[in-house]
Amino acid sequence: MTRVGSIGRKTNETSIELKWYLEDKKGFIGTTGIGFLDHMMTLFAKHSGTTIECDGKGDLEVDTHHLVEDLGICLGLCLLEALGDKKGIERYGAFTCPMDETLTQVNIDLSGRGYYVGNFELKREKLGDFETEMLWEFLYAFAINGKMNLHVNVLYGMNDHHIAESIFKALGRALKEAVKADENNDEIPSTKGVL
Repeated sequence: MTRVGSIGRKTNETSIELKWYLEDKKGFIGTTGIGFLDHMMTLFAKHSGTTIECDGKGDLEVDTHHLVEDLGICLGLCLLEALGDKKGIERYGAFTCPMDETLTQVNIDLSGRGYYVGNFELKREKLGDFETEMLWEFLYAFAINGKMNLHVNVLYGMNDHHIAESIFKALGRALKEAVKADENNDEIPSTKGVL
């Protein structure tokens, strides 16, 4: 089984080429153009057990908003394409990630309906070259465009880097569980018969 999603998105503000291989395990290849986000995407790809190839460019002379949000959009759309009709997938995924003094819980339902809840607060304005307010925007864009219910709850934590890192690690692990598929199972995991 090979599940792959790809997208090219070009606007007046950004240009993103993205491929997401759910069965491959090479990690994050390429760049978003934002150092801290590259670090987070490396963690996410590693812990989801996937390969994400990314060539991202944007108007970073303005700020990171357009590129970060568009990356979330592209990841969500790639995931939808890679999952296809969702036959045989687990659908649900959950993971609680400790990261030093931080504990983060992520829950996912690949329901076909986009909804995002984020309960965390970052105190710093930036982590490296990444505006911290953009973490919420990225997760929202990913959830809505990936048509999933995504709940991110930081139970406690003090260090903003640890909080962000624990979110991306837990997101990767929860998604790894949710997309797991049995190729001998052709059932849609829903009483509706469609996701």
